[in-house]
Amino acid sequence: MASNRHLGRIVALQALYEYDFRLRSGDASVEIDEIIERNLSRYKETIDDLAFVEELIRGVAAHTTELDDKLRPLAPEWPLEQISRIDHNILRLSLYELFDMPKSKIPSKVTINEAVELAKGFGAENSSKFINGVLGTAWRQANPEEAAQAAEEKAQKEGK
Repeated sequence: MASNRHLGRIVALQALYEYDFRLRSGDASVEIDEIIERNLSRYKETIDDLAFVEELIRGVAAHTTELDDKLRPLAPEWPLEQISRIDHNILRLSLYELFDMPKSKIPSKVTINEAVELAKGFGAENSSKFINGVLGTAWRQANPEEAAQAAEEKAQKEGK
């Protein structure tokens, strides 16, 4: 069974995918509040931290342009228009959680691992590797000192 936060991320991904799909399809009636209400109402007895899920959905929906601007240089050989909608939304959700939700105090490794699991569950065959690579690059660029230290520790473990 999925953990509570994992289920919350699945619900957030579903809501964001629907919102994105309807926006890109020209649905003038799309409202994020209605999507959130419908999706969260189904899980209000199951998910303990509905505020976390709602913050993810609202934050990503409100900052899609900024998140996409962050994504473009992270995977320059893959224009956003060529990335599947599900992978695109996993990346948006995870970037938002990594860099725009400091109060959640979720370790970056957990966020990246959760994104990889979402990609395995909902993406194509190679989605998880792509998601892991993009998010790993984003984290290393944002945290160069920690990344260098982690690389050094890994090299020492491997005896290099």
